[in-house]
Amino acid sequence: MVYWTKIVKKHINLSLNSRIPMTKQKVVLAYSGGLDTSVMIKWLNEKYGYEVVTAIVDLGQGEDFKAIEDKAYQVGAIKHYTIDAKEEFVDLYISKAVKANGLYQGKYPLSTAIGRPLIVKKLVEVAGMENAAAIAHGCTGKGNDQVRFEVTARALNSKLNVLAPVREWNLNRDEEIEYAMRHGIPIERSAKKYSIDQNLWGRSIEGGTLEDPMSEPEEDVYEWVTPPSKAPDSPSYLEIGFEGGLPVSIDGDKESLMSIISKVNKEAGRNGVGLIDHIEDRLVGIKSREVYECPGSITLIEAHKALEKMVLTRHQLSFKELADSEWSRLVYFGLWSDPLRSDLEAFIDSTQVRVSGKVRVKMYKGSLAVVGLQSSYSLYDKQLSTYGIDSKFDQKSSAGFIEIWGLQSRVAYEVSKKA
Repeated sequence: MVYWTKIVKKHINLSLNSRIPMTKQKVVLAYSGGLDTSVMIKWLNEKYGYEVVTAIVDLGQGEDFKAIEDKAYQVGAIKHYTIDAKEEFVDLYISKAVKANGLYQGKYPLSTAIGRPLIVKKLVEVAGMENAAAIAHGCTGKGNDQVRFEVTARALNSKLNVLAPVREWNLNRDEEIEYAMRHGIPIERSAKKYSIDQNLWGRSIEGGTLEDPMSEPEEDVYEWVTPPSKAPDSPSYLEIGFEGGLPVSIDGDKESLMSIISKVNKEAGRNGVGLIDHIEDRLVGIKSREVYECPGSITLIEAHKALEKMVLTRHQLSFKELADSEWSRLVYFGLWSDPLRSDLEAFIDSTQVRVSGKVRVKMYKGSLAVVGLQSSYSLYDKQLSTYGIDSKFDQKSSAGFIEIWGLQSRVAYEVSKKA
C-alpha cells in the first residue's frame, strides 16, 4: 500500500473526462494497446454491456503510454489509468528472483511470469477505486497467464469477477484481426507477426515462424540482443558487487538495482548474451517453443549463483537448489499468493546474509563466463586447496575418510555378488 499511495500521487494519469454516463457496471481491463486487448474493449461492451476502464502497468516495457491511452479512448474506454510500478517491481519482485536464482526449467528467468502478480494487484486496486464489478484480461486459454491473473485476483479479492474474453471467444489471431477491422480498431503491422511482452527483467517473443521448432529465429525478432556473429570482436568485462544477495554496484560504482539491471541489460545484450530459445512445458500441458531476450537477468543470476558457490556450504547449496526450483515453479504456475512462496523465501533470505562480494563476468559473442570472485565470507581457502608445498591439508587423513565413506557401499556390493 505504501507503493500504491506514492504512485497515485505522482504517476497515475487519471483521465476523468468520461465518454459515457456512469450508470452501467464497470470492468477494469488490463490494457496493453495491442490487438487482443483493443478488441476486448469492444467485446466487453457488446457482450456484457460493461463500461470499460482500461489500465496499463509500467514495468519498464518502454511503451508510448500516451499513445496507448489515446488508443484506449479511441476504441471505447471511458477512463484510462497509467500506473508506474517499476520501483515496486524491482524492490519486491525482481529482487526475490535474484536471490532465488529464478529460472523455470533451468532456462527461463520468469520475466513475464514475475510481473503478472504485480499487474493483477494494481488492477484490483483500480477496481476498488472505481467500484468495478470485474476485472478482465486478454490471456488465451492455452497459456500460463490466464492462471497467473485469475488465481492472484481471486486471492486478493474473491468478490471480483474475472473475465477472460479471448478464452470465451475462442477466436484465432486471423479472426481477431477481421473483428478489429470490422469495428475500426487500429492494427499495427507487428501484431500480425509476433506476440511480444517485455519488462525490465526480459522480453518474450511468440508466434509467427517461431511456432516451427525447426525455424531459426529471424533477426527481426531481436531488439535487446545483438546476434553473436555481429557482436563486438573483443570481450567486455563487468564487475558486479553484491550485498546480502543483491547487486549493489557495477565496476565499483554504487547503483540502484533498477539502474544496474538497465546497464547490465545493455552491455550484455550488446555482446550477444541473453538469447534463450527452448521448448518449454506450460502449466496447461502444452509444450511450446519459447524465445526470450534476457541479457540482464541471465547475467545477474549467473553472477549471483557463482558467488553463492563461494560462500555457502555444499549442504546449503544442495538444499537451496531445491528451494530455488520450487520457488520458480510456483511463480511460473501462477501461485504467487500461495503460502509456500513466503515459506521458501524465509529460507532463501536466511542464506543470503553472507552472499556479499564481487563477481567479474566476461561477455564475448554470446558467451558469458564468471572469471573472478571475491568475498570476505569466502569458504575457499587457498592453503587448503593448493597442490603447492605450502598446503596445510594433511593428506594422510584421507585414507581413514575413504574407508568409512565407502564402507556401506562396499558391503552392499559384496553381498550382491554372493546373491
